[in-house]
Amino acid sequence: MMVRYFWMFGTNYMYAVEISIIVLFCFCFDPVGISTLCTVINSSPGELIILPECQNKIECVLNITSGDVRVRSRAGFETERRGSHPYIDFRIFHSNSEIEVSVSARNVRRLLSFQRYLRSSRFFRGITVPNSSNILDDDYNGQAKCMLEKVGNWNFDIFLFDRLTNGNSLVSLTFHLFNLHGLIEHFQLDTMKLRRFLVMVQEDYHSQNPYHNAVHAADVTQAMHCYLKEPKLSESLTPWDVLLSLIAAATHDLDHPGVNQPFLIKTNHYLATLYKNTSVLENHHWRSAVGLLRESGLFAHMSLENRQLMESQIGDLILATDISQQNEYLSMFRSHLDRGDLCLEDANHRHFILQMALKCADICNPCRTWELSKQWSEKVTEEFFHQGDIEKKYHLGVSPLCDRQTETIANIQIGFMTYLVEPLFAEWARFSNTRLSQTMLGHLGLNKASWKGVQREQSGGGEDADPAFEEMDSDILPQEPRLS
Repeated sequence: MMVRYFWMFGTNYMYAVEISIIVLFCFCFDPVGISTLCTVINSSPGELIILPECQNKIECVLNITSGDVRVRSRAGFETERRGSHPYIDFRIFHSNSEIEVSVSARNVRRLLSFQRYLRSSRFFRGITVPNSSNILDDDYNGQAKCMLEKVGNWNFDIFLFDRLTNGNSLVSLTFHLFNLHGLIEHFQLDTMKLRRFLVMVQEDYHSQNPYHNAVHAADVTQAMHCYLKEPKLSESLTPWDVLLSLIAAATHDLDHPGVNQPFLIKTNHYLATLYKNTSVLENHHWRSAVGLLRESGLFAHMSLENRQLMESQIGDLILATDISQQNEYLSMFRSHLDRGDLCLEDANHRHFILQMALKCADICNPCRTWELSKQWSEKVTEEFFHQGDIEKKYHLGVSPLCDRQTETIANIQIGFMTYLVEPLFAEWARFSNTRLSQTMLGHLGLNKASWKGVQREQSGGGEDADPAFEEMDSDILPQEPRLS
């Protein structure tokens, strides 16, 4: 076994470390090849335990970028990426048969995805594409194209769009937005590299997660686009700002394991150790995004300084989505609005507003129409309850909001809206008092009333908000909103 350490010092990083561990089973090693020969069973500072998964392979490569784990695949065209997913890190919770089915299905999807999007027979034979819109014409059917013409509409149905694009909503929508905002031309992006990057991003979301999957990422990206179109922002943002916003939105939950941070901490997950129990998931999403950006070479033509700045600022945006930091960001936002000192000509102020915009986009489900909002509510609750089922099975102590025996969708949603969504969107409306802001607040009020109606039917009158929210750490809960 050969171990090589590369220490890198970059902008806004204390340090980053990249380790390559190469296990040779034969005399030859292809530096370009990638393999699923090994699985990380345990990881702690200075220790990695690796087991081969296949006996007839040649080599095993494990890449750890900035301390985060990446196991790569050689099967098919697309890489097999595994970081935090419970099927790898919590094997005790799943049978071998479940793992085999899941891995097999993912391999098939990766192969089909590559064939569908990269169109290797065209690209690799050297046939050039006159402009990026032709790629859209090749890939989108008529109904999906019609929907993309209204991508800035707040009533955009991401579930329908995902069906029309055969489960590829994130790739299709984000590529379209890059083209719509002129980013491909402005930054001279290689459309093949862009498409490959987006395919890898989409594949690194876990479709078995009811909520934290690629459809959620596409929904957040569409919401972010709506906010970028708001007058205050559209008049002030630079192409660089828009680029960062769309990438951060598309990758903000990358490789989400379908469980929350407390679950990772109490199961001694290696990511919790790596990030010292602080913004564990958000740090992992960010590092995963950086890994894919570097792997795709999408911005390889930029200077090292600009690439480092991009990675750092994308991290700032993604880390802002940590719900445990909600009170801190909301207090800063409220203070700026009270003082009236936000100046969007200032790059730092613009970046802060983009952080707030991404926070809004991330939890905007209750601000959608009832038909869309209700679906999201059911999906996130299903994910909560699945975590609770695992915690019960292995006597881990059920996390708040995760017990299907004591919680209901209505109670959870009313609490979520009351303590988290309403305060944030009330302040956003102070900043950007537009038709969109009023529409979102209107939907929020109607949806909350609808859930209260459901709650009354189920219990004959009960608490307006789930008491589990009140039991959570006070730092998570923002102060009551002040309207002006």
